[in-house]
Amino acid sequence: MALRREPTARQKRLAAELRRLREAADLTAREAAALLGVSPVQISHIESALAGVSEERLRRLASHYSCTDGQFIDALVAMATDRARGWWEEYRGLLPTSFLDLSELDHHAKFRHDVAVLYVPGLLQTEEYAHAVFSSRVPELTQEELELRVRHRNARRVIIEGPTAVPYSAVIHEAALRIRVGDRMASRTQLARILELSEADNVTVRAIPFDLDNFTRAGSAMTYSGGTVAKLDTVVRDTLLGTVFIDSEAQLSSARTIFRKIEDASLAPDRSRDFIHSVAKEL
Repeated sequence: MALRREPTARQKRLAAELRRLREAADLTAREAAALLGVSPVQISHIESALAGVSEERLRRLASHYSCTDGQFIDALVAMATDRARGWWEEYRGLLPTSFLDLSELDHHAKFRHDVAVLYVPGLLQTEEYAHAVFSSRVPELTQEELELRVRHRNARRVIIEGPTAVPYSAVIHEAALRIRVGDRMASRTQLARILELSEADNVTVRAIPFDLDNFTRAGSAMTYSGGTVAKLDTVVRDTLLGTVFIDSEAQLSSARTIFRKIEDASLAPDRSRDFIHSVAKEL
């Protein structure tokens, strides 16, 4: 079987989890290969996401690694055997791989948390707002690239507005509510959109006002995506070097704590809606 040329983030995550299980069992790749009757190179390819793994072999490996978490193993099997092609595949070759990886992460998420500091979260953005955000990119995008990104961002909203919408929580700093991305009317429309979505049963929006005392935790934007099991949760951060997917247990635990503290310190949903209304009136 040919090796993958460009594994997806989901395939890389499966590979990373299998490597972690092997290392936790204190086995070498050569020893794991002997257990399956394959070459060490094949184990290397599986653990680098260059090759897939069958359900039978995955369950045999989990057994050899003394993993007894049935739900976790079942979740890994689902990742290994999923052959479905999502809506985002139409953008393959047209957008950077990270855009597709985010869409796939959305598709499999059981819940979603966002912390936004300077920009409204992508899932809450209007088309005009998204257009303005992508228009500010350096180097400048072509018109075709711009339209593709906006269309893709609009399509991603299915996670919170579609027939299988998941629970969604967003904590938005006042800076993101006040910074005009586009003109005054676009900003007003964007705030109205946030208020409209906040009325949905699955959506919770909280605001962090400038005058909140002793608050320094919302230093950067963060996305927390809930996996099928907690071990498969993922944190996403945008950096100057691109989109980073974080999945180590220590970092996930830290992110859970940070989000909980930010959420606890922010305004309650009803007060947040009142606050956003007041910001809109001042525009």
